[in-house]
Amino acid sequence: MNGRVPHVVQYQGSKRNLAPQILQYMPRRFNRLYEPFSGMAAITIATACERRAMQYHINDLNAPIVRVLQEAIDSPRTLANNYAQVWEEQFQYEGGHVEHYNYIRERFNNGETSAENMLYLLARCVKGAVRYGQNGKFNQSPDKRRHGTNPRNILENVSAISTLLKGCVSFSALDYREIFDMAQPGDLVYMDPPYQGVTNAKDNRYFSGVEFEEFATAIEMLNQKGVDYLISYDGECGGKEYGEELPPDLNCTKILLNAGLSTQATLLGKRNVTYEALYISENLSHMVDSIPLQLTFMEAMA
Repeated sequence: MNGRVPHVVQYQGSKRNLAPQILQYMPRRFNRLYEPFSGMAAITIATACERRAMQYHINDLNAPIVRVLQEAIDSPRTLANNYAQVWEEQFQYEGGHVEHYNYIRERFNNGETSAENMLYLLARCVKGAVRYGQNGKFNQSPDKRRHGTNPRNILENVSAISTLLKGCVSFSALDYREIFDMAQPGDLVYMDPPYQGVTNAKDNRYFSGVEFEEFATAIEMLNQKGVDYLISYDGECGGKEYGEELPPDLNCTKILLNAGLSTQATLLGKRNVTYEALYISENLSHMVDSIPLQLTFMEAMA
């Protein structure tokens, strides 16, 4: 990828920094990219920068997240202006900027799930992390040290994203298995489901969980259809593995991507490198031999 790849806002778990490595395992050209667990659609945006796909489909079960992306792409100036109105209110709010965040969060939880409210919460919340309580309400706290992304930066970013994707992307807020039904040979599905360990639907740190056995069964459906895919799923840090490997009978090749030093380990005075796993479907795995930059799972654990 040449130059800066735009992003809407900071988003915990985004694969924006790993995108250059992930894209090495994509075909140079294909019909449509599906992101069933899009988050802020970092891989879609990065892929569009390289013009690899003709069409794109962005999906996330969290509908307000999809609403942000749809407005960013279809009506970037409207989104930026609406966000600016919410963002500027915090400086005049009687209780201060933290109480203003709590006020917007309450409005959001009471049904005012507009794109600008969702974007403001993402821009202001701790680590850009989406979290929901047991009652299904957004409960992430505000970052008290800052006021969130400046509207000028939002406008610049969403305008760049709109230029890349407007007119060639569709949107949905469906179960990932419905997206698998849509995919056809010649398409590519990139998946970044919630990490294992936080994938139980009762764990409300994420909007919704993904059950391991159901996920593996659904991937087999893609194999049967002859649809190519890439999956970011588990990994390793400091010699410790996290997450269960996908079943070997899916015939995927597992690669470990260097995600850099662990922030948590650094705070503890350690220098542990985090490796995130990328599973490559059988039809794409022939590309692995021609790309020496990454580590196979066994090499990384040696």
